[in-house]
Amino acid sequence: MSNGERIICKCKNVSYIDIRKAMINGARTVDEIKEATGAGTGCGGCIPEIEKILASVCGCKNVSMESVVNAVKSGADTVEKVGEITGAGTGCGRCKALIQNVIDKRG
Repeated sequence: MSNGERIICKCKNVSYIDIRKAMINGARTVDEIKEATGAGTGCGGCIPEIEKILASVCGCKNVSMESVVNAVKSGADTVEKVGEITGAGTGCGRCKALIQNVIDKRG
């Protein structure tokens, strides 16, 4: 099983990739993840793991959401520019859609 298929919320059978897709669609808080996926609405035991996923954009380069948001707020307006500043999106590239969403929402 890949990391993406790993079930984060066992109560609602929500995988890591389900949470990442919700983030790509703009979910930035636990409440927004709950609304988008149902994760965290059962026993709540997965909420710390959801918080960790929300805090990270790029696993390859260990880049936080905060770093990407700060880069965008400082003027990085393309995925490539965010990558130059933070390193995010310069590894496997799976986080590029999320980076683009942060740019589109300007943080």
